[in-house]
Amino acid sequence: MAEVTREDRPSGGYQVMLVALLSLNFGIVFFDRNALNFLMPFVQPELGLSNTQVGVLASGLSLTWAIAAFGIGRLSDVLGNRKLLLIGSTLAFSLCSFLSGLASSFAFLLGARLLMGAAEGGIMPISHALVAREVSPERRGIAQGVAQNFGSNLLGSFAAPVLLVAFAEAFGWRGAFYLAGIPGIVTSILMWFLIKEPAVPRASETRAEDRMSIGAALRERNILICVLLSIFLVSYLVTCWAFMPLFLTQMRGFTPTQAGWLMGTLGISATIGSFAVAGLSDRIGRRPVMIAAPFIGIILPLGAMYFDGSIWILAAIFFFGWCLNGIFPLFMATVPSESVDPRFAATVLGLCMGSGEILGGVLAPSIAGVAADRYDLSAPLWIMVGLAILSGLIALGLRETAPRKRRQAAKASATGLAGAA
Repeated sequence: MAEVTREDRPSGGYQVMLVALLSLNFGIVFFDRNALNFLMPFVQPELGLSNTQVGVLASGLSLTWAIAAFGIGRLSDVLGNRKLLLIGSTLAFSLCSFLSGLASSFAFLLGARLLMGAAEGGIMPISHALVAREVSPERRGIAQGVAQNFGSNLLGSFAAPVLLVAFAEAFGWRGAFYLAGIPGIVTSILMWFLIKEPAVPRASETRAEDRMSIGAALRERNILICVLLSIFLVSYLVTCWAFMPLFLTQMRGFTPTQAGWLMGTLGISATIGSFAVAGLSDRIGRRPVMIAAPFIGIILPLGAMYFDGSIWILAAIFFFGWCLNGIFPLFMATVPSESVDPRFAATVLGLCMGSGEILGGVLAPSIAGVAADRYDLSAPLWIMVGLAILSGLIALGLRETAPRKRRQAAKASATGLAGAA
């Protein structure tokens, strides 16, 4: 795989600024995406929405997000202009937040959410492609972990419910949607002035046989494994968010406040994991981290079902079990971008993210809901256990891509050859 030379990379200060700004922007994406979930108690009675319609709103956004993750990522490879697409997408999802605040019916709101998913879906593939191009390989894992997980959890999991609900109580839910749309405009302006368009050969300028098709991408073993991990672990993620609160309150007898604190522990874990897990992969390699994390994730659903001790210990189980969230940037971005030519990074990133979103984000909640209705609310948690085990086993097939480990392996091979001579 072609690499940018050390001389071609921007300064360390620019790399830090780039990652921080992209992390902030993606945090605002999740702030907007999660806004409807937190505001639904206000929206549902005013618009007269059924629970089925509430589910359709969530699935619809996931569907268009998935399509856009691949389509816009591929378009950025073809055009070779990531900056303008990133800014355009950010402005578009901000406008969709304003549209959500204007909604007067289910159809209007669904249309706004479909458009928002289409605008937001390409943000992360383009962002990761920028990081892969501009950040030194030795820090790529932690950089992409911070870009994807830090801002999204800090803003989407912590700030969004506190600020939006308080604002809705004071000024109404429509005003809260307008509030959610403002930060994206601000970051668009910052990205316009601060981000430099990297010099990337456009995919359209290469020979047709050199372009990265979906089939060619999936023939690369690491890409196929990352696609499967994305499908299974996004399913794990959305199943947990959708059904864990219900399980804790209805089957374990926790109060809504206690369940809320336990779920909040997941956000703390993911924020810390954006540094710790991704950074660990830079040091010891991607493969061992991506194998271990899913197996550790088994303790979360099992602890929720069977641990009867202190709620503080259960919170610790939730915290450590959710460490698998830290490998999401690895299989969605770091390993794919290290496994193909940089010209096609956004294409394979979009494929990995889009596959997980459409097959996990759209289908998994429905399947888990059917299982819960047929059996009980422990069924979705058993599905989580199965998904974690499958993911750990699939990760065994990964080829190591961490630059430090590859250099060590090359050095050891060269030493062995010299000794044999």
